[in-house]
Amino acid sequence: MPILAGQKVTAGQLNRLRPTPYEITASGNLALTTTEADVPGASITLNTAAANAIYVADATFAFDVVSATTAYAEGMLHVDGAQASGNARWSGEVNTDFGTDSQHWSGTLAAAGSHTLKLRGSMSSTAGGASIQMLGAFTRLIVVVYEVP
Repeated sequence: MPILAGQKVTAGQLNRLRPTPYEITASGNLALTTTEADVPGASITLNTAAANAIYVADATFAFDVVSATTAYAEGMLHVDGAQASGNARWSGEVNTDFGTDSQHWSGTLAAAGSHTLKLRGSMSSTAGGASIQMLGAFTRLIVVVYEVP
């Protein structure tokens, strides 16, 4: 709902106009498998005061090949238990390969109240003992929430 010319603006409306940033660094490494799993400590729970708040999320995922592989690793965002569209995808081959990949998401938080945004990861194959880990110290999630009056 827009603020109209001549309208009295309330403190609540002004508070919701302020973008609110959140950020977190993962708290531990994640040994990737073909089953998607939560990245330890890479979860943000926030509260919105009004329906239809907009979120903008940016994540950097750090991947490290543990055992030689031709598999790829993926990082994804889940919002209130549902996967957001678009994944970060990275590949390396030998156990000295290390790299980061990032992804950007945006969407609407339809209802007012508590919301959880979290990072998850997986890899395409573990055939032949292939192994990739996500390094927690270098994996980050930044979310900015914009509420409407």
